[in-house]
Amino acid sequence: MTEPSRGQRVRAEDIYRWGPTWSRRVGWFLDHVWWNTRVHGADHLPASGPAIVASNHTGIIDGPLLHGALPRGSHILVKQEFFDSTIGFLMTWAGQIPVDRKSGRAALTVGKQMLEEGRVVGIFPEGTRGRGDVSSVRAGVAWLALQSRAPVVPAAILGTRRTGDKRGHVPGPRSRLHVVLGEPIRLEVSDLTGRQAMATAMTAIGEGMKTHVEQAIAMTGVDLPADSELGLGG
Repeated sequence: MTEPSRGQRVRAEDIYRWGPTWSRRVGWFLDHVWWNTRVHGADHLPASGPAIVASNHTGIIDGPLLHGALPRGSHILVKQEFFDSTIGFLMTWAGQIPVDRKSGRAALTVGKQMLEEGRVVGIFPEGTRGRGDVSSVRAGVAWLALQSRAPVVPAAILGTRRTGDKRGHVPGPRSRLHVVLGEPIRLEVSDLTGRQAMATAMTAIGEGMKTHVEQAIAMTGVDLPADSELGLGG
């Protein structure tokens, strides 16, 4: 196995299957020792078999926070820029999946392979950090769900960025954060094919995630930032 270099298309054989074994423990330490994270609804993630965890996205630490909060090891789709940074080798060793945001097809294909192996794949369907209100979702999550038939477990991450926080904000030690998992979103597409199935799946996942985030806010009392991170200019 060789580590993918800058600009190289990721392949399933490039992903370290043992990575989540150690990296989830690091994530747990960050969640519960460095920060003060409450995980709700962990039992909604199936104890075995393939599962897609689809999360909203507001802060730069959402990936590691989610990775440490899940009761099983996960392979999360992460933008290529993190792999190209000075700590990129850690992302590779952690078994995460690099995404070229100009064309994510290769990463989705790898995610599908992970699901076929009975693993957990994490994805941020909004595509980038923003308010985290799931006002729109990209097609990748629907493609993964239709191709793998894996359950889609919605996740709401709250508290990682609040109104007025700068771009790239990292919460301080013992910050109260929340990761809320919901019941799997059911896709009713058995009688549909092609574009109809994709459109129906995208709508179901988008609406299901949006509703879940709203319910998580009501349960925790922690709201989303009132401004979009991309509009802060920091």
